[in-house]
Parts: sequence; structure tokens; C-alpha cells
Amino acid sequence: MGLSIPAYGSAPVSGAALRAGVLEAILFGAHLLHYPTGVRQERPSGEDSPSGPRPPVLLLHGFSDNRSVFVLLRRALTAGGGRRVEAYNYSPLTLDLRVAARSLARRVEEFCERTGRDRIDLVGHSLGGLVGRYYVQRLGGDARVGTLVTLGTPHSGTRIAPFMDAHPLVRQIRPASAVIAELRAPAPGCRTRCVAFWTEFDELMDPPGTARIEHSDLRAENIQVMGIGHLALAAHPAVAAAVLRALDGPGPAAVEPPGDTASVA
Repeated sequence: MGLSIPAYGSAPVSGAALRAGVLEAILFGAHLLHYPTGVRQERPSGEDSPSGPRPPVLLLHGFSDNRSVFVLLRRALTAGGGRRVEAYNYSPLTLDLRVAARSLARRVEEFCERTGRDRIDLVGHSLGGLVGRYYVQRLGGDARVGTLVTLGTPHSGTRIAPFMDAHPLVRQIRPASAVIAELRAPAPGCRTRCVAFWTEFDELMDPPGTARIEHSDLRAENIQVMGIGHLALAAHPAVAAAVLRALDGPGPAAVEPPGDTASVA
């Protein structure tokens, strides 16, 4: 399945890449300015109150980032007031993805208790999507997560920036890492529906297709976004609209066969 961004998807590849790069630069500058507003952990609001008619959503940021990356996406997800949305900052000092996933597990339990819901949805950008998938696939999080949406997440590992391999967390997102091997392992009966958004102009995914979920045991839908880069996946209104559709998509896992993956446009 493909999602075409206006003014980019129909342009020649070189022109589309240039436009995507310019947009990334603009978004990066804006994000740097907004970054300090998301440094502190979010204080949950509406404690012990119902979450609305739709499952609540927890947002997970990427490597060295924070919840400020979701300011535009969050606004789109909360429009209409039918969905509780919160963001979770895992520690910037985290050196092990598994530790971040265990911390996420505790946060999800607390979120479910406060909202009175048995299940929630997760939306993760970049590394945040991999933390969410590890929780769902390896720590029993499929009992709590109805839908996992990932945005530019290195599901098969990325080879970008080899000079950063000194960082343990970066080593864990390499194709040959033990964490990626764990995610390739069988996951029979996983109940979470997974939707992965990816783009050929994602400068942090090498190769770009690594942001697709390819696993025979997972109910995975891969959606290619045409004409934007990594940061824009968490900010572009067309992507936000598609994420909303994904969260409102099919229900229980039992109604669809494993490995149901949409085709790339």
C-alpha cells in the first residue's frame, strides 16, 4: 500500500529527493527549537478518568529524542476528543533496548489502570517503534496492545552511521545484532496488529526497506509513504491522517491470517 504526499509523489526521483531533504531540514530546525519543551516526563492528565470511546494511545519517541517530536501528530490524534493520547519519554541514558522495553511495560500497565482499559495502542517513531515491537513480541505486550504503529523504524536493522557503533544502543539496531535476531525469532500467537510506515527517502534507514515488518508470525501491514523523509513521518498531516485510519482499522487478530501485508505502490 502506498501513501502519496502532495507535491512530492509525482515528481522525478531526484526532484522528490531534493524536496524531501528541504522539508527534513525545515522540520529539523523547528524540532530543535521545540525540543526543550519535551525534555521532562509528561505528567498524566485526567487521572482515573475514562479514556473515551477509542483505545488510548501511547507515543514513543526515537533515539536521543523526546516527546516533543509528536506535537503535530498528537494534535491530529486527539482531534474530536474521542481518544486519550499520552507520550512516554524513556531515559536518554538508556544503553539497552530491552531495558527501555521493560520500562515501557510498566508504563503501559499504569496507563491501562488509570484509563480503565485492558488494551491500548502504541505509536512509535524510529527507535521507539522497535522498543514497542520488542515489548509486544518478546515481553508479552500483545496482551495489552491492540495496534502497534511504527514510523521509520529499523525492523531489520540499519547500517547508517557506522561511526556511532561505540554506543551500545546503536549496536543493537544493526542487522546482525542480538536484538534484531530476537525479533526475527518465531512469535506464534502474537495478538497485536502491526502497521509500519516507511519511505524510500528515509535518511536513517539503510536500506530504506528495513523499516518494513517482514515476519511470518505477525499480522503486519507495510505502508510506503512517497516523497518525505524520516522526521516528516512523525509530523506530516497526510501521515497523521493515515495513522488515524490505521488505529481505526481491523479488530482482533483472529479475524485475519498471519503475515497479511499490504503491497507497496
